[in-house]
Amino acid sequence: MKKVPTLDIRRYDTDREAFVAELGAAYREFGFCCISGHGIAKEAIDGAYDAFKRFFALPDETKRKYHIPGGGGARGYTPFKVETAKDSKFADLKEFWHIGREIPRDSKFADVMPPNVWPAEVPDFKEHGYGLYEALDQLGARVLRALALHIELPERFFDDKIDSGNSILRPIHYPPIEQADVPNVRAGAHEDINFITLLVGASAEGLEVLTREGEWLPITTEGDAIVVNIGDMLQRLTNHVYPSTTHRVTNPPNENARKPRYSVPFFLHPNPDVVLDVLPSCVTPDNPKRYPEPITAHEYLQERLREIKLI
Repeated sequence: MKKVPTLDIRRYDTDREAFVAELGAAYREFGFCCISGHGIAKEAIDGAYDAFKRFFALPDETKRKYHIPGGGGARGYTPFKVETAKDSKFADLKEFWHIGREIPRDSKFADVMPPNVWPAEVPDFKEHGYGLYEALDQLGARVLRALALHIELPERFFDDKIDSGNSILRPIHYPPIEQADVPNVRAGAHEDINFITLLVGASAEGLEVLTREGEWLPITTEGDAIVVNIGDMLQRLTNHVYPSTTHRVTNPPNENARKPRYSVPFFLHPNPDVVLDVLPSCVTPDNPKRYPEPITAHEYLQERLREIKLI
């Protein structure tokens, strides 16, 4: 049985060439890799999860105070059964919160990156939530440096394209499933929109990726590993050298269905004005240019949010 590999990112500093080759091979094959040795303290992750769980335990009417109608879920709370995977008839069995980048309100991106909202009922939500946001933002930049080297770009090619990225930390709560035969799943089969996604705490069963052969492959992590996968924007930029792989969160077939599940993905996005135009180094006779028309990251994001019924 194939397995998505786990690689220790500390090797980027000690064994760079081999690490970059192994990481690149994992992404070319699966679009997914598990990253260990990242240095994000367990206390920081546990503290954030604890704050998020306390928010989701609040009464529905309290949580809904933080839902921003017309905001496309960009910040604050999105209620249960709103987001729907592209081409799915059934809404996902989840509720979630969005934390975005803190930017100066006179930034040129202020009109497309609204200010964060923070739940007054959980006073340490901001400290833990934004601390985790920044740690994952830095880790994502390190992963992108290795990915750049693998496709023969300068190491810091992505640095100035993500430094004001419209990235999102999304604490998710999948409530217990009470009925046996619901048609909805916790998260329908989908691809991510962004450059890369970093998923903290994927130790619970349910996450599955679709292999090239059409098989669903379960992913569970061990130790401190974080699951990192390619999104559609990076797939487009690299002309599918790095594939954005379909994945889903299934309903457990056992008593775990009656337990809540929590997960916290970090969607690392480019700056809104980055132009997604296929990199010339990723065009070959065997892999001709798939996207003749360039598009900005912001325009692309808007298109995709409409598809998943968030706007």
